[in-house]
Amino acid sequence: MDAGETGGQLGLSFQPFAAGRRVWTPRELMSAVRTAVEREYGDVWVEGEISNFRPAESGHLYFTLKDEGAQLRVVMFRTQARLLRFRPENGMHALARGRVTVYESRGELQLSAEYLEPKGAGALQVAFEQLKAKLQAEGLFEAARKKPLPAYPQRIGVVTSPRGAAIQDMINILRRRHAGVSLLIYPAQVQGEAAATETAAGIKFFNRARSVDVIVVARGGGSLEDLAAYNHEGLARVIAASEIPVVSAIGHETDFTIADFVADLRAPTPSAAAEVVTQPRQVIEENIFGLRQRMARAARYQLMLAERRLRELAQHGAMQRMREVIGRRQQQVDELSFRLRRAAEAAAERRRQRLEMAATRLRHFDLRRQLAAMRRELEARLGALAASVHSGVLRRETRWQRADARLRELSPAKILERGYSLVFDAAGKLVKDAAQVKAGDEISARLARGEIRARVK
Repeated sequence: MDAGETGGQLGLSFQPFAAGRRVWTPRELMSAVRTAVEREYGDVWVEGEISNFRPAESGHLYFTLKDEGAQLRVVMFRTQARLLRFRPENGMHALARGRVTVYESRGELQLSAEYLEPKGAGALQVAFEQLKAKLQAEGLFEAARKKPLPAYPQRIGVVTSPRGAAIQDMINILRRRHAGVSLLIYPAQVQGEAAATETAAGIKFFNRARSVDVIVVARGGGSLEDLAAYNHEGLARVIAASEIPVVSAIGHETDFTIADFVADLRAPTPSAAAEVVTQPRQVIEENIFGLRQRMARAARYQLMLAERRLRELAQHGAMQRMREVIGRRQQQVDELSFRLRRAAEAAAERRRQRLEMAATRLRHFDLRRQLAAMRRELEARLGALAASVHSGVLRRETRWQRADARLRELSPAKILERGYSLVFDAAGKLVKDAAQVKAGDEISARLARGEIRARVK
């Protein structure tokens, strides 16, 4: 069998049995076929209907592309599958690009797909519709679970890019409408793979810190690809789980994202979000003025009713009896107050007398003898302590002198005083062996007093 190829087709030819024929093992044959197929069909596009879709725990995807007359097994490994913007489903018409190969263990032809897109609709649009249907079925879009916005927020948290035009528009509007509102910005990317993660982190941060009354997720307009980060399932669930109301202000008025559906309120633009979450200062002041007037009118009306009721009660006989009862109670209170005042004065007089007696006894008590005895005892103890310290110092001084004498006896200078010398070569190293120097080398000898330089002969 020859594995040659001509005209873009496999050139596999079978020869009849003859002397010197080659016998293949199944593995060898499959390997040769796989090599030829991969070389010829290394980059192909295949269109068909998805069936037998099976995602594996490893992250690989297995399915079949079929048409009316044939079918082809497809495998998409985890590395490429992680990049898919949508989830393949049975019955979906799709276009795959990859490399045709042979799965040797089963002897099957298969396509190792590197790219997959739905036919007709874009991958991002399909992913958007799939996630929208999934979250809607879970009830995350229900109006009943959405939280109302605070009427008068003092602090607004914004998750967006601090350098984008969206935040500048919001700052200008807030400064014009209500300068007293504080704006806290959590910096996050608004486009790219990290945008969804950073936006979710900002929402979690404000929920942990409890530093704002409402959260605004803001971004300017863009294409479906630009807004893809806000169609992220993880971000949608973080928005839904937020205990602080979340306003979605993403793109233009015609742009819709998953974040818009799951947020507590959707604003068509970031500028509109700034207007939605705050009321103009003038309106707030007018509301306060109106409430103050209503409160004053209500207070005057209640006071008028109370005065009328009091006059009616004053004309009734029960009011006179009540006054008499109150008068008797006041008389009893006055009598108890007089008795309490007299008891307090008597107690104070008794304490004054006891204090005078104690002062008299203290004046007759002589402390001089006790102070003299304590002084003598203190002086005796100080003398004993001084003697003990002096004795210890003498003992340590004697030990130090003996140690100093022993150290001096061991000093190299003492050895030199006995007539010895230390010889060093030109590099300053101590010469211990005559072989270390040769004729003509300069040497130096250190004596007990002074140094001699010489040359070796």
